[in-house]
Amino acid sequence: MTIARELSTISPPASRSIGKGVWQTIGNTPLLQLRRVTDHLSDDITVYAKAEWMNPGGSVKDRPAWNIIRKAEQRGELTPEKILLDASSGNTAIAYAMIGAAKGYSVRLCLPENADKYVVRTLQAYGADLVFTPASEGSDGAIRKARALHDAGPGRYFYADQYNNPANWQAHYETTGKEIWQQTEGRVTHFIAGLGTSGTFTGTGRRLREYDDDIRLISFQPESPLHGLEGLKHMETAIVPGIYDPGLADSNFWISTERAQETMKRLASEEGIFAGLSAGAAVRASLDVAEQLSRGRIVTILPDSGGRYVTQSFWEE
Repeated sequence: MTIARELSTISPPASRSIGKGVWQTIGNTPLLQLRRVTDHLSDDITVYAKAEWMNPGGSVKDRPAWNIIRKAEQRGELTPEKILLDASSGNTAIAYAMIGAAKGYSVRLCLPENADKYVVRTLQAYGADLVFTPASEGSDGAIRKARALHDAGPGRYFYADQYNNPANWQAHYETTGKEIWQQTEGRVTHFIAGLGTSGTFTGTGRRLREYDDDIRLISFQPESPLHGLEGLKHMETAIVPGIYDPGLADSNFWISTERAQETMKRLASEEGIFAGLSAGAAVRASLDVAEQLSRGRIVTILPDSGGRYVTQSFWEE
């Protein structure tokens, strides 16, 4: 059976069965082959994308959120008496709130006051306590607020600190990287992912490099400090996550919000994949890399679905 045929017939794993806790259904997401947006490429180049919106919380962030919680439980740092605290304006917040609701933890999340209404309503549905910070301060302001809350009452909180917690990147080292290697039968040549907390790129990249030192690791980030790619950081101007490893990437690409929006639309209309803006950026970066190659098997990450972006004005352009 060829790899393309095998990947097209992947079925949900046995772990997604009746009787499991919601956190036990995280991971083992399908790997999709992109066909129509890659028509212009050489026949010796294939681009695959990990469908992370199929996690129960709807994004790739379910993986690190669960690993952070799981390891904190094991160390005794997170108990029913403590409040799980962190800063997040999107998918990690939803993952924390979902798992917290399922396991009975109180969850307090700091996020900018201009956070997407879909995110806010989802967090409220899960019962999370929300602390809003000035929109002008962006995600960095939410981080500073979470730190201040923890410092003022450290005994009350388990501060998850996704930007500096090694359990973030370790989640991808233990799961995402392993899944990609298995799903491509060890034939991946390039791995491409965006930089936000940097956990996905760092953990997956480190695992793949252990499998094969020749695999090229390519990161991408927004081309300017003012951008619309939620969840991604312009590292030169943002608070740099402690888990970020600047020496890991073989190269870095800069992607504009407009190119990400255009590619998001193409994924929906040409591939039947309604993924989010960061997914559009990921595929755009993958195509930019592929257009420089004569052969290769590229794998990237589609972090979430497009549903939460339907009200944005670029759809009318």
